[in-house]
Amino acid sequence: MDKDDKIFMTRLDLARMGVAYSNTHLLYLEKIGAFPKRIRLSPQKVVWNHAEVMSWANGLFASREAI
Repeated sequence: MDKDDKIFMTRLDLARMGVAYSNTHLLYLEKIGAFPKRIRLSPQKVVWNHAEVMSWANGLFASREAI
């Protein structure tokens, strides 16, 4: 297990890295498999796995460079 597998990202962390999607849009992207699934810490608190989000972002960069 990589150390990034143990790091969580909140909505604020996502916004700081430029992922300023609404909750509705994030839910849609998760549903279609276009964004990592959230982890529910409590009924009102969700987070994302840092390594999965960074892998998603790197995939976007790679697809942009392939054009």
